[in-house]
Amino acid sequence: MNKLVIASTRKSAGKTSLIVGLAESLGKTYGYMKPFGDRLLYRKKRLWDYDAALLTSILGMDEKAEEITIGFEHAKLRYMYGEDGTRDKLVEVTETVGKDREILFLEGGRDLFYGSSIHLDAISVAKHTGARMLLVVSGNDDSIVDDVTFTKKYIDLAGVELVGVIANKVQDVYDFEMTYKPMIEELGVKVLGMIPYTEDMTQLSVGFVADFLLAKVIAGENNLREKIRTILVGAMSTNEMMRDPNFEKEGKLIITSGDRSDMILAALNRNTSAIVLTNNILPPPNILQRAEDSNTPLLLVNPDTYQVAKQMDELEPLLTRDDKGRKELLAELVKKHVDVKALGL
Repeated sequence: MNKLVIASTRKSAGKTSLIVGLAESLGKTYGYMKPFGDRLLYRKKRLWDYDAALLTSILGMDEKAEEITIGFEHAKLRYMYGEDGTRDKLVEVTETVGKDREILFLEGGRDLFYGSSIHLDAISVAKHTGARMLLVVSGNDDSIVDDVTFTKKYIDLAGVELVGVIANKVQDVYDFEMTYKPMIEELGVKVLGMIPYTEDMTQLSVGFVADFLLAKVIAGENNLREKIRTILVGAMSTNEMMRDPNFEKEGKLIITSGDRSDMILAALNRNTSAIVLTNNILPPPNILQRAEDSNTPLLLVNPDTYQVAKQMDELEPLLTRDDKGRKELLAELVKKHVDVKALGL
């Protein structure tokens, strides 16, 4: 069993997406675990990690999402296990999930240090399981070099093997390769890939938004795979909204109260991907029928417009299990921009 910890120095670097891309492109048998959950979902009286649920589904694993995560809360894990107990539990789950599988991916938390106080940070996980580590970095080019420099020093002290670095969401691949790749490799760290920023990977689907908001889909349920490129809040007058250049663009999501019939009708006439109806107010039957005829999803939610807008502001464009297009794109990006052979998988 080949064990590889996928770690990042900063939140939302793209660890989960990279694992999906590697799995889609390599064609081997995989196991996956996320020792310390940090993207929590509570559904049907069960608590699990979003990434764990996604990967178990995509990789066709028999294990349930909650079975491949040791825990979710610092205080609870600190009470349940000491360092030795954590290590023993980690090894136990690793051996179970990795049994009869060629590769076991172990995903680190939101950054390199998350879970350090309970011995479940990415470096401790690699050390306890004997896994190698792959670092995924993204962000400003200079901050990437800082992150890799600091991580290399920290990993050397811990005695963990760093197989290399993959720079993700790179705005200018040529500039990064010419200017920053040499700086990183002077540290003795291999740059195994430079994946360019791809707009399609940053777009939300209507179905994902509906799940995130716990919305009731009251029209257009056959069009939930539609992509969202722009989010507009319909809190002003309809005339004012229509002056916004983004209102004429395709792929927009409108957030407005369910009693704003004027706003909803205007949106339905302007190639709108979906409309979030706030305050739990149903629009009149003629508007429901209009949305159904145009196959425009209407998402009914309880919170008010301000609260929903705030929620959307914090929403990350996470991958979903039925997003075939993005999975294929991830595989293509990995094959084209990552030296997979150098990973030794």
